Amino acid sequence: MAELATIARPYAEALYQVARKHDVKAWGLQLDALAQVAGAPELLSFADHPKATAEQVYAVTAQTAKLDLAEGVQNFLRTVIANGRLSALPAVVQQFHLLANAAAGVADAVIYSAFPLDAAQLADVMVSLEKRFARKLDAKVVLEPSLIGGIRVVVGDEVLDTSVKYRLERMKVALTA
Repeated sequence: MAELATIARPYAEALYQVARKHDVKAWGLQLDALAQVAGAPELLSFADHPKATAEQVYAVTAQTAKLDLAEGVQNFLRTVIANGRLSALPAVVQQFHLLANAAAGVADAVIYSAFPLDAAQLADVMVSLEKRFARKLDAKVVLEPSLIGGIRVVVGDEVLDTSVKYRLERMKVALTA
């Protein structure tokens, strides 16, 4: 996986430098759609076929994304396809978002919750989490009933686990030790 990150980093940095001169957020949405499409095994299989031309792969990818792509995003996609790096596109997009978030002082957060959170609860949780992690967070909530109760928050490589499941596992370890 480190090799994929090594391939993706220069593409992401160049893409971010160009996107800064335009609309980073709009480009990010277009890139997200392309990353989903590029993650499809059928498309990767088609792209690897010896008779498929780069323009055919581009056309299929762009049509599948169903978006009116910005000119810079089109150029980027053509470059990635021409260099045989379509499989690296999801990693490029992920690193692009990391660069954009770092520049904006924001970090992505995934909140795993045993139960759905309404807007007021999420707002309260976000205030506490932003204090705890000392940065603004862009949160996505994922339901995970196996937590029993509470939440588990992942921000980059940091994890804050206040779930009932985690507490029960800690008690089990303490009792069996």
